[in-house]
Amino acid sequence: MSQEFLDAERALLGKEARTSDVVITTALIPGKPAPVLILEDAVRDMAPGSVIVDLAAEMGGNVQTTKKGEISKIHGVTHIGLTDMPSRMPAHASTLYANNISGFLFSLGTNDHFHINLEDEVTRGAIVLKAGELLWPAPPPPSMAAVQASSPTPTAVAKPEPPNPFNETLKDAFLYSTGLAGLIGLGIAAPNPAFTTMTTTLALSGVVGYHTVWGVVPALHSPLMSVTNAVSGITAVGGLLLMGGGYLPETPVQWLASTAALISFVNVFGGFLVTQRMLDMFKRPNDPPEYGYLYGIPAAALLGGYITAAMQGYSEVHQIAYLASSLCCVGALAGLSSQTTARKGNYLGMIGVSGGIAATLGMLTPSHPVLAQMLGVAGIGGIIGSTIAKKIEITDLPQLVAGFHSLVGMAAVLTCLATYMHDFPAMAMDPTAATLKTSLFLGTYIGGITFTGSLVAYGKLQGSLSSAPLMLPGRHAINAGLLAGSLGCGGALLAFPDLPGLPLLSAAAVLSGIQGLTLTAAIGGADMPVVITVLNSYSGWALCAEGFMLNNSLMTIVGALIGSSGAILSYIMCKAMNRSLPNVILGGYGVTSSGSARPAGATHTEVTVDSAAELIHRASNIIITPGYGLCVAKAQYPIAELVDILKGIGKKVRFAIHPVAGRMPGQLNVLLAEAGVPYDDVFEMEEINDDFPETDLVLVIGANDTVNSAAETDPQSPIAGMPVLKVWKANQVVVMKRSMGVGYAAVDNPIFYNNNTAMLLGDAKKTCDALLDRIKHLTA
Repeated sequence: MSQEFLDAERALLGKEARTSDVVITTALIPGKPAPVLILEDAVRDMAPGSVIVDLAAEMGGNVQTTKKGEISKIHGVTHIGLTDMPSRMPAHASTLYANNISGFLFSLGTNDHFHINLEDEVTRGAIVLKAGELLWPAPPPPSMAAVQASSPTPTAVAKPEPPNPFNETLKDAFLYSTGLAGLIGLGIAAPNPAFTTMTTTLALSGVVGYHTVWGVVPALHSPLMSVTNAVSGITAVGGLLLMGGGYLPETPVQWLASTAALISFVNVFGGFLVTQRMLDMFKRPNDPPEYGYLYGIPAAALLGGYITAAMQGYSEVHQIAYLASSLCCVGALAGLSSQTTARKGNYLGMIGVSGGIAATLGMLTPSHPVLAQMLGVAGIGGIIGSTIAKKIEITDLPQLVAGFHSLVGMAAVLTCLATYMHDFPAMAMDPTAATLKTSLFLGTYIGGITFTGSLVAYGKLQGSLSSAPLMLPGRHAINAGLLAGSLGCGGALLAFPDLPGLPLLSAAAVLSGIQGLTLTAAIGGADMPVVITVLNSYSGWALCAEGFMLNNSLMTIVGALIGSSGAILSYIMCKAMNRSLPNVILGGYGVTSSGSARPAGATHTEVTVDSAAELIHRASNIIITPGYGLCVAKAQYPIAELVDILKGIGKKVRFAIHPVAGRMPGQLNVLLAEAGVPYDDVFEMEEINDDFPETDLVLVIGANDTVNSAAETDPQSPIAGMPVLKVWKANQVVVMKRSMGVGYAAVDNPIFYNNNTAMLLGDAKKTCDALLDRIKHLTA
């Protein structure tokens, strides 16, 4: 045969080997070396876990990588090069036969006693005599032909009824009618024009906040949470309005107000600095230079213009300065609608809060000692907040956000208590006292839940508390009792003016604080993204209550923006989990499972780091789907370096992010940006889900429930209907996780047992480091 013929033969056989899982070669010429038919290049391209049985191994083998007389593993392919295969057959056959006979004998009883079951067909057929009775021959087994296989009755699928335009329109009409009637009712109950004006401000700012927050891109949800933390520091205004004394506070009211202002300034400085750190991570090397310091010009224009006008005696300039500050806070949220304007939004937020604080000081015209006290409080709070923001690791961002939420809640409670103590002497003669007391109660109640709930969330995220839900016996009754007690205190505060109001308000604060503990403790760690957004919303509504209480439009507007932001993010998170907000808040999800989604008799396939690296090296189109496991292991750095190498050799590599991956909205986007992954390579679920069928390889790193196909295939699954990343539609999937354990929802993941899925088990950071080293070697 010519060399051209041999080359063509090897090319043809190599092509077939590359697509085969088992290859058996038998070409052997007596007295001559075996022809080499399959070269090492073809073996290298075979799927990891494949098997080659080379029956010509005695004479060198038909496969170039076969080792004579050995079972070896080369390039992830098991080679069987044994030369005594015929002599092994009798022993194997005898072993199998002995196993069958032993199993039969053991089924008949123990060492000292027989258990003869004549209902068993095998036992009955082997028995000739029993107690002297002839049992042979055994009756023939029932004929299987007589049994007609009944075809399953098709399940009738009810067709969804087409929408009824009349009913839909009627529903909308009733909804609008209820809302408009409610507004008329507020007009009837309004005690004075100031209440009506503040309600108008709340309504309009709520609408503005609603439309603004919906424009924020999902990748910037973490900066959104951080910047709303910062602007929620406007609670400092409430403290400043009640501060007094001299260089130090002199009365309990002043001490409470000073403390509220101090912890609010921690939020302001810390929130803006963390937001800036996050946004800087999203910068790409080729982005144009930025000149953020130029935003000092509009800041100087606002502050300088306000101070000049105030010194000239223009009394209305204070409210206009509040309006300008509020618009800047709106701009802070609107700026997060894209990566190009995000940093501009953060600067606008800084201008807005600075202008609001300056306008408050201008209205108060405090004495020099009190002004020094106010500046000292701001300075101390700023140092604390800046120190925390500089030292915090980005992986600990959810804990930081939860901690800052607790400060907002505490500031609201302290301000409400201080306001009651300050205004109590005049309440008896004030016709609007009922409105003031209602605002005081709402601010105290919401602030109390926010404070303690945020502390529990912080503890769960930090690991100081167990992330498992705390299922107290009768917890729903306990929470209902706490709610009733708080409402009772609020009702008594309104209905009985002669009763001492401070104990009632303090009791409401304690009861709401306990309720915040019990509610949040019953929520598992995986639901923390929703908990954080709900607490964010709570802090905004507490700020709104303060705005009504102090008749302060800035606090009302900013509170409505934050409340809307948190509410919308909570809706997005719940929709991504196919769950309702009450289902999350009432806790207990994931404790039980209705069944197993694991296919009967299914087994999973495990691969080594070397085999996984080979798969990555061969793939051209790769999608990486990270989960919370990547956050915990801090594996984003080796993955980012791995992606750079793969892109450098011409491969297409993208990231797919599920909305609830991580422990707060947008956390994984920030972690990947911190590691240097360009935001152009990171896609949301809706943007990339249709691309999986055309993908060569998907790497699932530390994710489980967010890639669980049972959400679509098993209507009885606890996560049925939950939107998931459809990774199983890719050509090959490699799942990297610590073990085969279930996710937070406590259900099996069927994709682990698919033919196109390989499990790479182990610590995510160590595995990613090993993969990176192997890819470096393969691409060197």
